[in-house]
Amino acid sequence: MTEHTALRYRDVATRTIGASGTTFAYREYGSQAGVPLVLLTHLGGNLDNWDPAVVDGLADERHVIAVDYRGVGASAGTIRDTIEQIAADTRAVIRALGYDRVDVFGLSMGGMVAQAVAAQAPELVDRLILAATGPAGGPGLTGMTRVAVRAVLRAVLTFNDPKTLLFFTRSKVEKSAAHQYIARLKDRVVGRDDAITPAVYRAQLSAVRAWGAQAPAGLSALASRVLIVHGDNDRMVPPANATVLVRSLPDATLTVFPDSGHGVVFQNHRAFVDRAREFLRR
Repeated sequence: MTEHTALRYRDVATRTIGASGTTFAYREYGSQAGVPLVLLTHLGGNLDNWDPAVVDGLADERHVIAVDYRGVGASAGTIRDTIEQIAADTRAVIRALGYDRVDVFGLSMGGMVAQAVAAQAPELVDRLILAATGPAGGPGLTGMTRVAVRAVLRAVLTFNDPKTLLFFTRSKVEKSAAHQYIARLKDRVVGRDDAITPAVYRAQLSAVRAWGAQAPAGLSALASRVLIVHGDNDRMVPPANATVLVRSLPDATLTVFPDSGHGVVFQNHRAFVDRAREFLRR
């Protein structure tokens, strides 16, 4: 059995690296062949919020690197409050790890960061996967923070995990998917990441709100091949954002999953991994 099929995400050690004047936490494993795949997580997420079923599926074919943003989880420093600053940090981490060409998978807020990384350093990013995300100034993105805050408050009042309300609708299929997703997140029992603080959540909400309020940015200069993935019932990032992205990017394809909300990747983890691996293969 090869190393990348033997090791699972729940057992991968958390490492640190110095970059951009602070220390960043990350986890990496998987096949050593080919271009590495950098994972950028959602608003309010740390290394433990990556679905093991997704990361393990990707790592069976790719060398995968999941990174905590500055001030998030086990990463040191003060949390950034703009997407562009987070992207600059991400570029520094990638360079510090010794890579000059990577693929990037950005989820939700991570997809915004991925777009900014590709815009700031086009030579760094080969292929992009943008899931449940939108462009700067995208339709309805300024309302994302309001939806997030309401969902968190509702979760507190109803004794639910906020992720079940943020990522999934209330359909029978999605309720079942939410339950299974939350269970998978508990697979790791040793060496878990530091919990997200209210300060992190506030700063990231500010970053997302500012991204949504920006004037729409031209994306035609991005040379990366792009796979866009969205749920048809995403309340956090309206599906119209996927349409704008695919029309704005010169080499993009779109996959929309039916009966899926903001947690489209988690709900459809097997189908998503199959589609992502197909897209990433050279």
